Amino acid sequence: MKLYLSSYKLGNKTEELKKWIRENNNRICLIPNAKDAYLKTKEKQESIDFDIKELEYLGFNVTLLSLKDYFGKEKELLKKIKEFNAFYVIGGNVFTLRQAMYLSGFDKFINSIKKQPNYLYVAYSAGISVLANDLHGLDICDAPNINAYNINTIWDGLGFFNYLLLPHYQSKHKETKLIDSCVEYCKINNIKYKTLKDGDVIIESTI
Repeated sequence: MKLYLSSYKLGNKTEELKKWIRENNNRICLIPNAKDAYLKTKEKQESIDFDIKELEYLGFNVTLLSLKDYFGKEKELLKKIKEFNAFYVIGGNVFTLRQAMYLSGFDKFINSIKKQPNYLYVAYSAGISVLANDLHGLDICDAPNINAYNINTIWDGLGFFNYLLLPHYQSKHKETKLIDSCVEYCKINNIKYKTLKDGDVIIESTI
C-alpha cells in the first residue's frame, strides 16, 4: 500500500496524487469519522466539503463514506469498499476515528491490504496518527473520553508504525501548542515520535 501522510489537508506533494490517478483510476473514498467527535456545525460541514473539493480539483471522483453506517455490518462494509482502491481519512479526534474503524471492521480491512501495492491510503492529522502501534500520548492533544459511540477508549492503533506521527508541529494550526506538549510528553516517557509541520507530507510504502 502506498501511504500519503500529510500534516494538514493534502499538503505539498499533490503531484504524487495526480500521478496515482494517471496510473490507476480516480475513484477515492473519503472517511470523515474523526469529526464525529464534534457537534454538527456549519464549520464542521464546511471542513468536510473543502476536503471533497480539494480532491475533486486534483481530478478525483469522491465518494463520502461514513463508517458509522456500517457499525456491526462488517460484511456490508467490505462489499462496499471493495469498489475502491484509494481512501482519504481526514482529521478530527484520533480516538473517535479509532473507535469507528473498530466498530465497522475497517481496521481489519486496512491491515489486510497493506501488503498490496495497488492501494492508496491518504490521510491528515488524526488519519495519520491512528497508524501508530499505541495511541498513548495523543491524549495530550485529543480528548480520549468524548466517547462518541458509547464504547471504551481504544488505545491500540492500527499498528503500521512503532512511533507516533504528530501533525501541526511548529505551525499556525490551533493545536500547535498542544502538539508541543505532546512532544514533551513523548520525550519524558521515551515514546518514539516523528513531527510534521503543516504542508509536510510523508510518502511511504508498506510493501
